[in-house]
Amino acid sequence: MPPKLPSMKPTELIKILEHFGFERFRTQGSHWVFINKKTSRQTVVPVHNKDIPKGTFFEILKQSGISREDIFKYLN
Repeated sequence: MPPKLPSMKPTELIKILEHFGFERFRTQGSHWVFINKKTSRQTVVPVHNKDIPKGTFFEILKQSGISREDIFKYLN
């Protein structure tokens, strides 16, 4: 069983997305839209002052094409 992913603030997740080639495309209220020009993938990050819920976090990873293993490699 893979280890659990830590809970994250939106700013931490944004740093990870930027590391994997995503750029902020536009802002709609408190939601920032990111796009990866190489893969044409797009995802939305809710930028609030609290941790991102696990379900939202996993959906962002799925939309962005970033695996759990990629996250662990980035964090270590």
